[in-house]
Amino acid sequence: MGKSKTSGKKSLVHPWEQFPNAEGTTFICTNNSTKVSISIVKRVLYRHNLKGRSARKKPLLQNRHKKARLRFATAHGDKYHTFWRNVLWSDETKIELFGHNDHCYVWRKKGEACKPKNPIPTVKHEGGSIMLWGCFAAGETGALHKIDGIMRKYNYVEMLLQYLKTSVKALSRMGLPNGQRPQAYFQSCGKMA
Repeated sequence: MGKSKTSGKKSLVHPWEQFPNAEGTTFICTNNSTKVSISIVKRVLYRHNLKGRSARKKPLLQNRHKKARLRFATAHGDKYHTFWRNVLWSDETKIELFGHNDHCYVWRKKGEACKPKNPIPTVKHEGGSIMLWGCFAAGETGALHKIDGIMRKYNYVEMLLQYLKTSVKALSRMGLPNGQRPQAYFQSCGKMA
């Protein structure tokens, strides 16, 4: 009798490997041979250290993106902190104006937030939002720029040349170490254009 209870509990936990979100609860309750309530499913999942947590959103990355990030990490992973103090980072973000960001919960263990099955993939150009570009270096912030329309490769390079250059000048006056400026970035932007 104990054996059947154990195997029954395992059959409740197993589908979470495929369906970590709330749809998994519905799947288990409807596709199980015995009638199971949602509270029983939650109790068994808690015992297996699966807790309802907010799903993180991250960009939908293809294999080529992951390989490029790995190449960057292996090439620059052993650099000293003095090197990173001379790096100017830039990024874009989307801020939704209307509606709300969908808040989804997934059943996962601690430390499994970024496993491929758990985050919600995000896709650009969903509408009802504004795009902002900004940069920072060594504890200081640079320019913040609103991006109008759809950003194409050449528009992005022009924007980088204009706003990144002014940010480098401003940040070097604020105290980028040794007055150094990341000139290599501007050269690579010119090659892209």
